[in-house]
Amino acid sequence: MTSEPALDDSHSGVNRGVAPVTYGTGDRPPRGDYADAASDYTCSQRWSRYTPAEHELYRRLHARQAAQLPGLACSAFIRALDQLGSPDAIPDFERLSERLTRATGWSVVAVPGLIPEEAFFSLLAARRFPVTRWLRTADEFDYIVEPDVFHDLFGHVPLLFDPVFADYMQAYGAGGLKASRLGSCEYLARLYWYTVEFGLIEEDQALRAYGAGILSSAGELVHSVRSAEPRRSGFDLRRIMRTRYRIDDYQAQYFVIRSFDELFDATAPDFEPVYREVSALGELQAGEAWPGDRLFGPAGC
Repeated sequence: MTSEPALDDSHSGVNRGVAPVTYGTGDRPPRGDYADAASDYTCSQRWSRYTPAEHELYRRLHARQAAQLPGLACSAFIRALDQLGSPDAIPDFERLSERLTRATGWSVVAVPGLIPEEAFFSLLAARRFPVTRWLRTADEFDYIVEPDVFHDLFGHVPLLFDPVFADYMQAYGAGGLKASRLGSCEYLARLYWYTVEFGLIEEDQALRAYGAGILSSAGELVHSVRSAEPRRSGFDLRRIMRTRYRIDDYQAQYFVIRSFDELFDATAPDFEPVYREVSALGELQAGEAWPGDRLFGPAGC
């Protein structure tokens, strides 16, 4: 067991322990204890406070999802999953960060829960991935509204061991800071949603999931890859930025990349003219047909 890191509270007055108002959330405030969060919303993981029941719940969640991965998850994710450490207990962020830093220069930092956009972008731009420190209850085993420690660790962190995806995440954070200044965060939120959270990739002429929201969900993992219901379109930056999404149901729309290089290349241009173009074109509904879409059927069809 490692010691808990000291918090930098030199600017704690900025935070004042108040849960943030975040884009795209529901009517209730974010869950989590923000009282000990620093000005950047990072905090101590408090690993020693996890109970045996919480470690056992994490083990069960990990076992269920890991068993579903073959034939549904992308190969890079499956290869990196063991880097999280033992599936029998919630990982210690410090020990995990040691492995991650050696691999790609990233680290994992604890946050109380959802954090404001600019704080989130700033952490990503510095190659620090924020992970919620609390775990869902046993009653939320099958579904949880907000991201918890299992979603963040199991869904997001393995792909940060992939150098190209890791660089994409840093570039996304830097782009987010600029989007915030331009009042264009909604477009970046859609890009994050349809790639980092709910993205699909074509591997060996087959569909596989790489998005964390898919990989950490027992039901959506199968739905996204094998169901005939959703629309699956080839990756298109402007199309994605125009497309709305739902946060309370399986997705009606997924976007498919050819490789992580395609994602990284998409973040290279200056987005400012793209935001102006997308704003002029207007919004699309999830699942809406669009001329020029490169469509994908479900896996196995």
